[in-house]
Amino acid sequence: MKKWRHIISIAAIAVSTLVLAACGKSSSASSTNNDGKTVVSMYMPGDKPKNYDEMIKTANKEIQKKYPKLALNMNFIGWGDYDKKYNVMVTSGDTYDIAFTRDYVTNAQKGAYADLTDLIQTDAKTAYDQTDPAYWKGVTVKDKIYAFPVNANIYAQNMLTFSDDFVNKYNLDIDGVNSYQDLEPILTKFHKANPSVAAFAIGQGYKVSSKAMEYPLGNGLPFAVDATGKNKKIVNIYNTAEMQKNLKTLHQYYLKGYIPQDAATSSVQYRLQDASWLVRQETQGSFDYGDTTLINAAGGKQMTSKPITAPLKSQAQSQIALWSVSKSSKHKKEAVQILGLLNSNKKLLNNIVWGLQNKQWQFTDEKNGKIKTTADYKPGYFIGAWMMGNNKLLYTQDTVTQAMIDKRDQEIKTAKQSVMLGFMPDTSAYKTELTNLSNVMSKYSDILNTGTADPVPTIKQMNQELKKAGYDKVQAALQKQYDDFLKA
Repeated sequence: MKKWRHIISIAAIAVSTLVLAACGKSSSASSTNNDGKTVVSMYMPGDKPKNYDEMIKTANKEIQKKYPKLALNMNFIGWGDYDKKYNVMVTSGDTYDIAFTRDYVTNAQKGAYADLTDLIQTDAKTAYDQTDPAYWKGVTVKDKIYAFPVNANIYAQNMLTFSDDFVNKYNLDIDGVNSYQDLEPILTKFHKANPSVAAFAIGQGYKVSSKAMEYPLGNGLPFAVDATGKNKKIVNIYNTAEMQKNLKTLHQYYLKGYIPQDAATSSVQYRLQDASWLVRQETQGSFDYGDTTLINAAGGKQMTSKPITAPLKSQAQSQIALWSVSKSSKHKKEAVQILGLLNSNKKLLNNIVWGLQNKQWQFTDEKNGKIKTTADYKPGYFIGAWMMGNNKLLYTQDTVTQAMIDKRDQEIKTAKQSVMLGFMPDTSAYKTELTNLSNVMSKYSDILNTGTADPVPTIKQMNQELKKAGYDKVQAALQKQYDDFLKA
């Protein structure tokens, strides 16, 4: 799960006592502790769990059963700061060990990451075998693997998620919702009754979803392709009829006050557990068991979600949660050993993503991995499963039935695969154009996707600037590479 600001990451992940802004080529990221153990540092976005000290102590106790001379140290950076500080860390060649990855393909092609292809086979083979093959296809760059993917929702759908409290209080009919347009009567009724609460809670960085489109250079740039393969042309997503229809709808919602008026510039996080929103956009897959994961992340607050995109094993989903190892790391082998355990050791993983046994959760049926959460299971006491390790190893709440688990496995098995899965464009020949295009999109993306701007004249103006920035050159180069990929 993950959407306008990273979805279930809302679950809780961390601010570090280590400030990454000054990480240039320091050796502090990889060190030896007083016990003579090699300390592997792991950087991730989010807030530091309140029970971190006990959590990491428990984790290291489990790690040291297999690797007595290893220890893990997690370092947390707020979501709002992570991308910037991560970029500094990568571009400076810092000797960090493991980090939650951003701009994977670009950084891999630049040589920023360690080649893990062989190390995974020698030091994380069990974890490798337990990971859906679609992930490995989606992270292989020129026959090399530069990151370890979290085995979770290899297929997913974007959802419109409603707060049940408000739905019930205002008797809102959400049964027929499967598009942005279907929200009109619901938002109208709610906003009239409660204008002080965000009817549609979106903000800076939000992206409107199309039913089945993929973005070969990421959704920060306009290049898109039909994931079903019906249309093989790489297009400007903002020129498609579907996107323009959706943007016009959101603009009307904005004008009527259903969307926060500062949405294009606001970094406000509408927390899942708060009564500050009626509907929001989320991403869900099979390991979420419907709304179960969202409800857990919100401390039990009830929600109901309606899908607005097709379920596909996609390139985007294969790269949703990756862990890379720095090319400059002094402990590459040890880093891969840690990643291997996080994706193969049940006890290690579960005491991180559920919190601590007998504190945040208890077994109800240990043999079958069934648990129940306690009153102490709440945001700030666990780390989101979607970004941490192999979700198939997670214990399930006793409310999750075997039928639900069987349905999960069947859906993963039968989900269709995006035709773009595995496409890794080489952007080295048009780096300048990409920088220029990114600068153009930084002016228009937020005002369009939040409904702030009238899409018709805004897209026309944006396209003129994109053309001057080199859109045609990049589109032609991408198209040639994509055609060759489809022929291979």
